[in-house]
Amino acid sequence: MFVALLRRGLLPDEGTLLDLGCGQGLLLSLLRAAKEQHAAGRWPRDWPAPPRRLALRGIDAHARRVEIARRALGDDAHLEERDLRELDLPQPCAVVVLLDVLLYLPEDEPARLLRNAARALAPGGIILLREPDAGGGLAFRLTRFGSWFDSLTRRKPRAPIHYRSAAHWRAELRHAGFTVETQPASQGTPFANVLFVGRKP
Repeated sequence: MFVALLRRGLLPDEGTLLDLGCGQGLLLSLLRAAKEQHAAGRWPRDWPAPPRRLALRGIDAHARRVEIARRALGDDAHLEERDLRELDLPQPCAVVVLLDVLLYLPEDEPARLLRNAARALAPGGIILLREPDAGGGLAFRLTRFGSWFDSLTRRKPRAPIHYRSAAHWRAELRHAGFTVETQPASQGTPFANVLFVGRKP
């Protein structure tokens, strides 16, 4: 998914990118590496140029993951250990990224976070949201099984997961004030992930 964001040219060239639930900073590290590779002339000719003037910020609730991201990125990104549900998002942002995050939030918390993201975005800003489609039939059942199997093999307690349909996410994004388009986000896998691209008027 991270590489697909670059290949599809979905990220703006400048402004601030806010990665919510950034984990160990994989997306932020990839963006830094992409800028370096492009500057060195080592970039796929049929891909759009990666963002070159995009300030990188990441927020995650897990201290260990944030520490790993800080060691990897140094001064190239601003990273915070915060609970996404309990903060005012920094603004203005050009793009907010939420990849496989909202399924861990129950009840009305995703809707509140989407409204906060809309307020943080500058006019014309975008939100990139990837979530499994609970209405995806067999592909969704495989997605759910894959999540269960991953938790089993890692021998870690499985956090409660709240799956919702693609129709639900489109409605929530529109209610938060975004125009919405969807793109498949499971290329090369049998899963039912969907990328929602929301644009703030």
